[in-house]
Order: sequence, then C-alpha cells, then structure tokens
Amino acid sequence: MFPDPRPRTVHGPSRVVAMVNQKGGVGKTTTTINLGAALAEAGLKVLLVDFDPQGALSVGLGINPLQLDLTVYNLLMDRQVTAEEVLLETGVENMDLLPSNIDLSAAEVQLVTEVAREQVLGRVIKPLLPEYDVCLIDCQPSLGLLTINALACAHGVMIPLECEFFALRGVALLMDTITKVQERINDELVIEGLLATMYDARTLHGREVLARVVEAFDDKVYHTVINRTVRFPDATVAGEPITSFDPSSLGASAYRELAREVLARWDAEK
Repeated sequence: MFPDPRPRTVHGPSRVVAMVNQKGGVGKTTTTINLGAALAEAGLKVLLVDFDPQGALSVGLGINPLQLDLTVYNLLMDRQVTAEEVLLETGVENMDLLPSNIDLSAAEVQLVTEVAREQVLGRVIKPLLPEYDVCLIDCQPSLGLLTINALACAHGVMIPLECEFFALRGVALLMDTITKVQERINDELVIEGLLATMYDARTLHGREVLARVVEAFDDKVYHTVINRTVRFPDATVAGEPITSFDPSSLGASAYRELAREVLARWDAEK
C-alpha cells in the first residue's frame, strides 16, 4: 500500500510522461485515461496529449475526433495555431486534453523535412506545461517519428506491458530505441517503469510472463498490476474513465493505487 498524496497548493511545472509500446492493444490508452483521472482525483492538474492518429484517447473521453476543427496535427504543422486553441476540457475535473484524429498520420511524412523534426511536439506544448503537474502523452503503436517526438520532450517513459509472450518480445527493441533517444536527443529521459496490464492470475502463462518481467527489470516494474476486466471496454464505450464510470470497481482501485505508487516514486526521487 502506498500513502495518499499530499494536497497541492500550487501547480506546475509539469512532469511529462510518454506512454510507449510499439505493440498495439497493451493498454496504453486505457492507462493514459485512467491514470490521468486518478491523478486528477488526487488533486493534480493533468494534461493528456492524444498523439495517436487513431484518436483512441479522444474517443475514450467521449469526443468524436471526426468533428474536431483543430487537433494536435494543426498545432504541429501550423505556427499560427496555439495550444490554448486546441485544448479541450474533459468531463473530469482538473484534466484537459489535446485531441487527435486521422489527420495526424500525415504529420509523420510532413515532419521529415522540418528542421529539428524530433523537437516539434516539445516546442508546441511548452507554453502549457507551467500550468499542469503532469502531462501524459498517449503514443501510437510504432517507433516512428511521432513516438520519437514524444520521447524527445518527455522526462520519463511508462511502458504498459500485456502479460503475454509476444508483448514481452518487443520490449528489447523498445529499450534499444529509448537508449538511442537518451544518447542522441534527450539525455534526461528516464524509464519511469513497466506496468503489467491485462493480467489474469488464473493462467500459468500470465503468471510466468509477469515473473519474467520482474526478473528482467526488477524494481523498474510497478508493484501495481492491472487485471483483465470487462469494465474497461464498458467505460470506453461510455466515454469516461473507470474511476467515474464504476468508482468501486477493482479496475478503478488499481489505477488509484498506481497513481499513489507513481507519486510515491516521484517524491522518493526528490
């Protein structure tokens, strides 16, 4: 059990955390929404950045990406657009969103010719960071230029990892990419931790994969484990975090515990 966080009297500057895993369907978006909501519930001001052209983070918060006039894409590609113009309030108090839609897929190609193309996201979100305590960036399931942009401006990387063999295989490639970013672009980048998601203690396979992850990464693995439950898809369909959709569920409790663990680790760093 981790202690309840101390009350916040002042906010900012923001700690930027990128949710990264090049394998899809491992719980990046679910973790971004629900960890963000749990941190907001604990009194922090949270900024979510939907950096996936599929716009799943926006959909999961009840926003139709196809009806948006301005998104992160406009923020990246048009210097006349400010972050405040793109920013949306969510249904969760103290939690705001920079939304995305399929337009963002064009940015990967268009950014190739830009000067300092890995630094574009960091530049456009920089004006917002003093107002928030935490910024969570939901990355697309690839290690392309958009993900490198997120890693270049982040203080830390959180790696949601499905307790399944194929998910484990991809972590080595991801670690290699993170090391290259640390060496060449962002030497302050740290690995926040690996989060075991979609865990089913009833299966031997799930238990073995979790044991191997802990064996390989030791104290980098969060103590909190997110179990597999049907309430997460239900909450996504409803367009709200599990913490408000079903506050007493095991999923909501797990993300509140994760929020306490994350904050405890950050306090220990200080």
